[in-house]
Amino acid sequence: MAAQFGRRLRRGATTTAIAAAAVAALAASQAPGVTHTPSGGSQGAADETPPPGTPVTGNSPYYTDLPPLNTPGKPGTSIDLPATGTAESGIPATVLAAYKQAEQTIAGTDPGCHVPWQLLAAIGKVESGQARGGKVDADGTTLSPILGPVLNGVGFANISDTDNGAYDGDSTHDRAVGPMQFIPSTWETWGQDANADGLRDPNNIYDAALAAGRYLCADGRDLAVKADLDRAILGYNHSQEYLRTVLSWFEYYKRGTHEVPDGTGVLPDATVPDSPGSTQPPSATPSPPAPGTPSPTPTPPKPGG
Repeated sequence: MAAQFGRRLRRGATTTAIAAAAVAALAASQAPGVTHTPSGGSQGAADETPPPGTPVTGNSPYYTDLPPLNTPGKPGTSIDLPATGTAESGIPATVLAAYKQAEQTIAGTDPGCHVPWQLLAAIGKVESGQARGGKVDADGTTLSPILGPVLNGVGFANISDTDNGAYDGDSTHDRAVGPMQFIPSTWETWGQDANADGLRDPNNIYDAALAAGRYLCADGRDLAVKADLDRAILGYNHSQEYLRTVLSWFEYYKRGTHEVPDGTGVLPDATVPDSPGSTQPPSATPSPPAPGTPSPTPTPPKPGG
């Protein structure tokens, strides 16, 4: 999943416990917009294995930082109080526009899916910290490629190259690409040209957000139904911790967000070491290139090219 920025990673026992507690509180609040199944009703979805070859991520790392549990200035207050105005609720302008455009597009072509932009924002937060805090150009393309670790079986899945390095610059193994972290083979199936520039570019937030939304809606899912919502998120990354983390951000963003300038979004805490118990070897995930660094990744081919 998201490229390493020195943040907390998945599989941390402490983070998992906090995430579970957070989502338990969120569930108790019965936030509007999601139809909850009876107790245990979604467990089957949580235990299902997604169809082979379809997951987006290749089980790469992702942010496990959770949204604030308290309203600023009111310690101990309920998690369901409005979050608007806090730094974490700020979403970079172009990234936010891409999520909302994807919601509107899918509402017109697949109205039964009910994909909310806040869900796309939650996944974008967990995957890439909202495209590294909104470091995108005016067209929504990241200033430098966002690449996950080499999927060579060392700490993560072993996925041999499927794109001859066209998207990820690696002709031996695949790597997840872009702000929504698609592995190349999945992008070939689900990639979109949302900004009508003739390219399906996984590093463009408009293209990637629409692709993610369509992926979540696959198989006739209705994301207003809790079981379908869980299946969709688990199809993105088959991990219970991932499901809990995404749901916690989803509920947080539904309680209020605001737009911030591109490049000023909040990244997860870079001072916290990897979570205890993480199985990721230190060398598995390279540091991302600095903005403006020449990219080794060729320009993705045009659709059908």
